[in-house]
Amino acid sequence: MPHTAPDAAPSGHIPGTRRPHGPTAVPPRVLGSLRRAAPALGGFLAVHLCGLLFLAVWAHRRHHGVWPLLATQWDADWYLGIADHGYTRELGTAYDANNLAFFPLYPVLVRAVAVLTPGSRASTGLGLAVLASFVAAWGVFAVGDRLHGRRVGVLLTVLWAALPVGLVQWMGYTESLFTAFAAWTLYAVLGGRWVWAGAGACLAGLTRPTGIALAAAVAVAALLSLRRRLSWQALAGAALAPLGWCAYVGWVGLRLGRWDGYFAVQRLWHNELDSGRETLRRLRELFGQEPRPQLFLIMVTLTMLASAVLFAVSVWDRQRLPLLVFTGALLAIVVLSGGVYFPRARFLLPGFPLLLPVARHLAHTSRRHRAFVLAAAVAGSAYCGAYMLLVWPSAP
Repeated sequence: MPHTAPDAAPSGHIPGTRRPHGPTAVPPRVLGSLRRAAPALGGFLAVHLCGLLFLAVWAHRRHHGVWPLLATQWDADWYLGIADHGYTRELGTAYDANNLAFFPLYPVLVRAVAVLTPGSRASTGLGLAVLASFVAAWGVFAVGDRLHGRRVGVLLTVLWAALPVGLVQWMGYTESLFTAFAAWTLYAVLGGRWVWAGAGACLAGLTRPTGIALAAAVAVAALLSLRRRLSWQALAGAALAPLGWCAYVGWVGLRLGRWDGYFAVQRLWHNELDSGRETLRRLRELFGQEPRPQLFLIMVTLTMLASAVLFAVSVWDRQRLPLLVFTGALLAIVVLSGGVYFPRARFLLPGFPLLLPVARHLAHTSRRHRAFVLAAAVAGSAYCGAYMLLVWPSAP
């Protein structure tokens, strides 16, 4: 009989051949999710390339290098110092001088990956931040897509990329890593994957102080789900969620030999909750007393006010509870803090669900209107990002 080729199996596998396996194989579900997110990731990349190009041109005219701005200044320098030398063992008395204020996961990753890759730790840190930004963008799309469809997911991702301080997503900072954990944790919560959600919140709690906001979102959603059905997975997720944040705060206390060690460090940085008194004082200064407030501080203030309005709209729209708890807690921490004022727009960067009402509105407008709004957002983000790094004299 003539030899015939074996028929393909329904899954596409050819009998007699080996299926891909091992650490290099990518599950088809992940590949499908990545293909579905491709337009969003492409838009995210385009927004940041525009911002980076604008920054490069402006920096060239000012005879300034782009690399130091992105990889080695301000908080990036603190994280690189921790990766190189570890944490201090003393509380001290100097203002803005204790590195225990910075959470450990990002510098630990920088140190670990730098051992396995060529180049400096600064390049490793920036590479990790850029990679995390794409993972974050993918997660932002996944949340928007799950709730309102692909178009909203794409618009949500592009809007998040084009925030006024969006350039921070490609700096040696922790915002990209934290947003990646936040987005995929919220996605897991929406799908009822409580253990994954708890693990994501735990890692977020080792990344930034505001990880406690994500832990609250997971814990509240998991515990409320018990009203419908008793589930050990939900209990495990609720228990796991705050462990990362609590572990670092407890470790700082042990390292300094006092139960309030972490909070004592935050007091040295003037980062204490004061019921919003400092925020109100700065608002009065900007809009009532200072004749010519600085552009960057105006942008920070408008970002906070817009975030508060968008949160109110999200509540009115009856957004899903885990998203409301996360963004509400994040906004409360930022607004009610007595700490430094100028980084507050950056602190709100992980609150991407606040942009869902805007993305939903744009999804139902004309193509011309969408193009105009997105072009304006991208242009504004490029200018604000470059201004933030080249003109504003302090940290983003």
